[in-house]
Amino acid sequence: MSRAALTHPVDGRFGAFGGQYVPETLMSALQELEDMWHEAKADPQFQLELAGHRRAFIGRPTPLYAATRLGDHFGGAHIHFKREDLCHTGAHKLNNAVGQALLALRMGKRRIIAETGAGQHGVAAATVCARFGLDCTVYMGTEDMRRQSMNVRRMKLLGAEVVEVKSGTRTLKDATTEAIRDWVTNVRTTHYIIGSVVGPHPYPEMVRDLQRVIGDEAREQYLSLDGKLPDVVVACVGGGSNAIGMFTAFLDDRDVALVGVEAAGKGIRTGSHAASLVGGRPGVLHGTYSYVLQDGDGQILPTHSISAGLDYPGVGPEHAFLREIERVEYVAVTDRDALAAFKLCTGLEGIMPALEPAHAIHHAGVIARELGPGGRILLCLSGRGDKDMDSIPTKSEADGVTTREPLEVDGG
Repeated sequence: MSRAALTHPVDGRFGAFGGQYVPETLMSALQELEDMWHEAKADPQFQLELAGHRRAFIGRPTPLYAATRLGDHFGGAHIHFKREDLCHTGAHKLNNAVGQALLALRMGKRRIIAETGAGQHGVAAATVCARFGLDCTVYMGTEDMRRQSMNVRRMKLLGAEVVEVKSGTRTLKDATTEAIRDWVTNVRTTHYIIGSVVGPHPYPEMVRDLQRVIGDEAREQYLSLDGKLPDVVVACVGGGSNAIGMFTAFLDDRDVALVGVEAAGKGIRTGSHAASLVGGRPGVLHGTYSYVLQDGDGQILPTHSISAGLDYPGVGPEHAFLREIERVEYVAVTDRDALAAFKLCTGLEGIMPALEPAHAIHHAGVIARELGPGGRILLCLSGRGDKDMDSIPTKSEADGVTTREPLEVDGG
């Protein structure tokens, strides 16, 4: 199957997945957005403007980095990071937010709403609103506001209104629900910048197209090293935008294995996790049909991950499709292993990853030991970890006692 067949939805669907499960009041807005996006993609002036913002505002292209000490630790494999943590605002989220802000201006909509979990998409949305003079409202769950307090301050300093969501699990799912309610009420004047490859069509396609700059750059950069491609490409998966952005460029390269890493939380068997593809089944959530975490009656289950950005009970429909056709392997990594990888990468490379890609770093180590010396791994380092300082437990906090003693975990 060609890359074109894999990555272009038919009637808003990737195989059986995707679609538009939304109130009738949103259908005209979705059609307007789809028409505007396809018009903009074909407009050389829009593409030049987007390229200029990528270069001068986001800081693209981001570099590849050879994580040699980490590779040596895992048995001699060659591990390279695609450094999305070096984007302005500290994560890949700005790639999407800039593009959607330009579309909002093109549609004449001056008010932006967004949802956020880890806060990085909220910061990105607030950043582009400040840059282009747009009003910004960000919905964020109480629990995520607690563990990502620094990003809440950043959003407010950028001029955004941050609306605290106290319902449900008080995390990303509930923030998304409230943002959709706002959009239904204010659809004529408001554009909703969805932060991942989730939601109703055309969002999964559009966000992927805006994020694929990650993989397109990385593929060209990796080939320039010595004319070869990696054996494996690895990325963390919550909603799935950094992973789709990376994977899309390699879908036709059948010798390149693709691995998405979800959040196993306290363990899949405990039920306290956020691994929709590993531990869920098909269903509808937030306007799209994909894999979700649900009970026998179809009610969405609560999730858990130490990483706020992965703490979501669904996943983008294209990921569901790639799982079904077995082009991408999806695995899950626990909180404890992600914390170990966070500490290991920070100590060995002087790079503090966000807790989201720390899940991928742990599994990259598993793959590295399987491949042995000379194995070639490319990993999307989707964000930096200073936002996660309040989520890194001390050793005795893990035992229920508060102290400043650092957590000691096995780096393997």
